[in-house]
Amino acid sequence: MREEGGRKRATHALRLLEPALLAATATALLGGAVFWLVGDRAVADTFWAAGTVLAVPPAVGWVVAALRRGRAGVDLIAVLALVGTLVVGEYLAGALIALMLATGRALDAAAERRASHDLRALLEHAPRSARRRRGQTVSVVPLSDVAVGDILVIGSGDVVPVDGRVTTGTALLDESVLTGESAQVERGTADAVRSGVVNAGGVFELGASATAQDSTYAEIVRLAQQAGAERAPTVRLAERYAAWFLPLSLVMAGIAWAVSGSAVRAVAVLVVATPCPLLLAAPVAIVSGLSRAARRGVVVRDGGALERLGRARTLVIDKTGTLTAGRPRVLEVAAAPGRTTAEVLRLAASLDQISAHILAEAIVREAGARGLTLSVPGQAGEEAGRGAAGTVDGHHVTVGKSGLAPESLPGWAQAVDNRALLDGAAVAWLTVDGTLVGAVLLLDPLRHDAPRTVRRLREAGLTRLLMLTGDRPAPAREVGAVLGLDDVRAGQLPADKVDAVRGECARAVTVMVGDGVNDAPALAAADIGVAMGARGSTATSEAADIILTTDRVDRLADAMEIAVRTRRIAVQSAVGGMVMSLAAMAAALVGWLQPAPGALLQEAIDVSVILNALRALLPPRGNRATLEPDTETLIHRFATEHEDLRDTLDAIREAAGLISTNQGPQALRTLRRIDHLLTDRLLPHEHAEEHQLYPALNKQLGGPANTETMSRAHTEIDRLARRIATHLQLADEAGTVRPEQLDDLRACLYGLHTVLRLHFSQEEESYFSLSPSRPPEPWNRRPRI
Repeated sequence: MREEGGRKRATHALRLLEPALLAATATALLGGAVFWLVGDRAVADTFWAAGTVLAVPPAVGWVVAALRRGRAGVDLIAVLALVGTLVVGEYLAGALIALMLATGRALDAAAERRASHDLRALLEHAPRSARRRRGQTVSVVPLSDVAVGDILVIGSGDVVPVDGRVTTGTALLDESVLTGESAQVERGTADAVRSGVVNAGGVFELGASATAQDSTYAEIVRLAQQAGAERAPTVRLAERYAAWFLPLSLVMAGIAWAVSGSAVRAVAVLVVATPCPLLLAAPVAIVSGLSRAARRGVVVRDGGALERLGRARTLVIDKTGTLTAGRPRVLEVAAAPGRTTAEVLRLAASLDQISAHILAEAIVREAGARGLTLSVPGQAGEEAGRGAAGTVDGHHVTVGKSGLAPESLPGWAQAVDNRALLDGAAVAWLTVDGTLVGAVLLLDPLRHDAPRTVRRLREAGLTRLLMLTGDRPAPAREVGAVLGLDDVRAGQLPADKVDAVRGECARAVTVMVGDGVNDAPALAAADIGVAMGARGSTATSEAADIILTTDRVDRLADAMEIAVRTRRIAVQSAVGGMVMSLAAMAAALVGWLQPAPGALLQEAIDVSVILNALRALLPPRGNRATLEPDTETLIHRFATEHEDLRDTLDAIREAAGLISTNQGPQALRTLRRIDHLLTDRLLPHEHAEEHQLYPALNKQLGGPANTETMSRAHTEIDRLARRIATHLQLADEAGTVRPEQLDDLRACLYGLHTVLRLHFSQEEESYFSLSPSRPPEPWNRRPRI
């Protein structure tokens, strides 16, 4: 404890050193200047000499520390120049060098200060006790007392304390802390359960198969701690340039002394060789980049992380909550013949009001977004792993599993089951009085800004994009295909993610992006860890170097672009400053510059370097235009209307399927309903976009070329809507949908559904994602009347 306290005090003292040295050297330089102006040169020299002397011990300490790490830092030239000015009596030059050294160190400390990676939240989540049953007695015991074979009682909401197998009951588990997946899973008798997951259902009993120390969750904590400890220190930008600049400066100073026989000329070379461009260029640019990143909602813990991000070539990214929204939403509502999708959704949502299941919440939200009026369920209950059951409007209703084998499902339900398989979606089946009448397909959707973000990341310099997820292979491959990722790995546990990240780090500078506790070890193992901090776990944020404070993945592309540009400006400033310093060194070598004028020239070089480095604060030329408030309001309006029109898309697809199997009066009624939806809701929306949103976007984006493709889609939507209206007119004249109309009518309906889905996705990706703030969530809006 005493030794640890000593280390903390030493660290605190080092943090105070840079600002104290800066204050002291600045005071010495200014004090000397005052006395020089009043004509007292002796007192002025005393002030300047004192400032120089103050800078020598810490500078020597920094050089020794660098040499112990096997690095010859740029401070060595500064030490030689400081000592040289004291020896030859050039105190003003020494004071100027001392001030520049202190300024560079203070800026460097501000850019490099980082937060702890202690992963405190991981430890807070871990349970410290368990309920153990022996015979008929249940007692709470310390977790360390749990042995293999003990029977543990896991209550609702409890964190499973050790690895084991279900012995009694059915376990409904939230495994997101391990897999990152929001969907809950069911485990039956004898099924394995891992520690760290949360019991989202009723009470069950678990037979311990491992002690706490040997269980999954303890291994996650160890992995995170080991990965953070193993992360290698980075070679700083200034140190890389110092590798050749340092020996060159010493050689030139030696030549000056040998040729002239004067130590003053050698000191003059060292004065103008003092690597202030190296000491100042990178820190100023990095601090400027950190400031600009913060204004974009990106918190970078230290300058080293921003510098590494600027060199990154590989991105490893989690799926759930990062590329996807992180919570399921209704993909589609299907209804049995004779039922409507609105009826199916209303009944399912009415019953699911009593459920805390994550899929039930999504169904209720969707019903609210569509403005449906829900009924209060009676005699309602929920069975873990089966779903909810109760009475709605006098009918016995269930929502959840169908209880039927796939081959026993009716034809329409088999089609729904097949669509769910192809889309990687979950299905909540609805029965009324024992009859299967509908289904709700749910999916964790891709973020609207994800495709644009991937393109921007590639443009910023990333050459390999890899997705790691604990999800099933089918939905993982779907996301990877849509985004054009280079590799997709599904079913990944925390240890698998760490291994994958370490493998990528061995080949290139690697960024890892995640949002769940299960991602924390991989974030700590990566060269740069990035956490989705808005909804991500505390453990993930603490393990990360960079935190995205807004729930938008496109901020990752912002961070990458800022890092690349900041590093480029830092390199430009350092190289430009060194070129000017080399020219000054050549002048000093031949005797054209004395130490004091050389120090002033070095000051001018420093000012030019700083001004160039400050460009990192500014947005680059040709940067994306900031949306005007009116345009942003329009984007929010039409994004909201997209949510409202999702039931129209469902109805169009449902109509296409119905007309394929039923050509009677119901088909004609369905066709009239579709025409009504198109005329009253869809086409007004598309026309308003064409005449209000697109002109506003054209002004911001530089001309109509940016919306031409979307306008062409509007034309195709109009054409298909007119064709469907013509079919309705012909069917009305005949009193039924005629057989010769069927093929073209089905093609029109399926084609319109496909065009609309693509068109909506393109608008959301290309235009709606431009808005820096999120539009209102559909479940927070007032129901439509």
